[in-house]
Amino acid sequence: MSAGTTNGWVLQIMILMTEGCRSRYELESLSNMFFPGRRVAVREGDQRTGAEEYIFASLSQGEPADRFYLEVLYRGERRFLSREEPDAEKRGLVDHIFGQMLYRLLSEATGAAPAWGILTGVRPVKLISRFRSQGMSDDGIRRYLAEECYVSPEKAELVLRTADRENAIVALSRPESASLYVSIPFCPSRCRYCSFVSHGIEKTWKLIPRYVELLQRELEETAKVVKALGLRLETVYFGGGTPTALTSGQLESLIQTVEGCFDLSALREYTVEAGRPDTITREKLRMLRRRGVTRISINPQTLNDSVLEKIGRRHTTAQTMEAYAMAREEGHDNINMDLIAGLPGDDLESFCHTIDGVISLAPDNITLHTLSVKRSSDLRDAGEAFYREERHRVSSMLSYATGRFQETEYLPYYLYRQKNTMDNLENVGYCREGKEGCYNVYIMDETHTILAAGAGAVSKLREPGGSRIERIFNYKFPYEYIDRFETVLERKKGIEAFYEGKL
Repeated sequence: MSAGTTNGWVLQIMILMTEGCRSRYELESLSNMFFPGRRVAVREGDQRTGAEEYIFASLSQGEPADRFYLEVLYRGERRFLSREEPDAEKRGLVDHIFGQMLYRLLSEATGAAPAWGILTGVRPVKLISRFRSQGMSDDGIRRYLAEECYVSPEKAELVLRTADRENAIVALSRPESASLYVSIPFCPSRCRYCSFVSHGIEKTWKLIPRYVELLQRELEETAKVVKALGLRLETVYFGGGTPTALTSGQLESLIQTVEGCFDLSALREYTVEAGRPDTITREKLRMLRRRGVTRISINPQTLNDSVLEKIGRRHTTAQTMEAYAMAREEGHDNINMDLIAGLPGDDLESFCHTIDGVISLAPDNITLHTLSVKRSSDLRDAGEAFYREERHRVSSMLSYATGRFQETEYLPYYLYRQKNTMDNLENVGYCREGKEGCYNVYIMDETHTILAAGAGAVSKLREPGGSRIERIFNYKFPYEYIDRFETVLERKKGIEAFYEGKL
């Protein structure tokens, strides 16, 4: 290998150029990890002349080895690496080698060292499962992650611990297993960080009665498909949005439809997100319990009222505490609470107070998300400066939380990563022993078919006994869903076609 530096110019866009290689996606994903909130523009061919900041990657195939070359011009300095590797493409090593080279160059250039190393995938647990199936020991996996992928020891331990529990849940699924997702895309107000299809009740309340009516029809048609295919329904999940933004009567009518149309005898879990404390009433909690819902979410995100105000959540910490107490009083014995690290205005001391406060309540699940600033969120314009200012603080937040969860016997049971997260960190579900959220594992692992109903819902079909995945999309917005509902039902026919091998 060789390396060097020279002078250049600085520009607010990073151009990624490739020549002779098909690793554009891998290189772009890794580049985005180092330049969060900044656009990485992909170009084909060598266009370095005149470019003020760039990444250039080339691959030359030949004998006796393939030659890799990578060059970075960033903040006026040029760095490069070259490497020769026999039969790299034949052995499937091209992405891996380019990833190692780019990580080294960008770490040196930016001073950043993402804790997940060159791993860019959403589901790192799947990598662990594959290694174990190949007979690799956990110590061998640790060495590989550290030496070949540059993953920190802390993240390696986290993903190994998570894999133990996640794989136990995956093993419960059968070829005929399925889950049901019901989309309620309405909220009391829109959070600034939100990228989901969700609409404030004030603007869309007139749509809700018709939406509920049509959603019931879609559920009825979906149940017919489940019965015809002999699928075994194992989890039901009402998400959104905020399902409890509906009235108690509207929500109960949907739950009654599920109860009346589907065979629930094999059900392991029935979840309804009651995410916004300002939508929770004793009447709704009693109804959910009466109707057989086994798991709910009450999501504070933070216990800092000033932060809640900044992110657009119209509830207080006191309301969170009241809602949680009511849920326990009404007999709910499996409660999840969502938290977010990296919210605007939340400092380390405030975040630690939130972690300690939530742990003191002893919820059955705690899901800790790292803030992800997506294009469709109201924080999208914060850009690179926002990320760079916050990234180290967020890493400290997660370190504190991980330590506290371990001390208080909360076990990691599912883990996934998203693009544009602060410091490229992760989202993890923690639970008390025996309180894992099965649906969360099934949707992330793509274990079995997830049938989805409602606006913005995506049915993810998994080939029984195989690995093929097919998706069927519903219309994104409630008004589209209502206006084009017959097309929604027509698309549902694709489920049977998939299982019959015709899709």
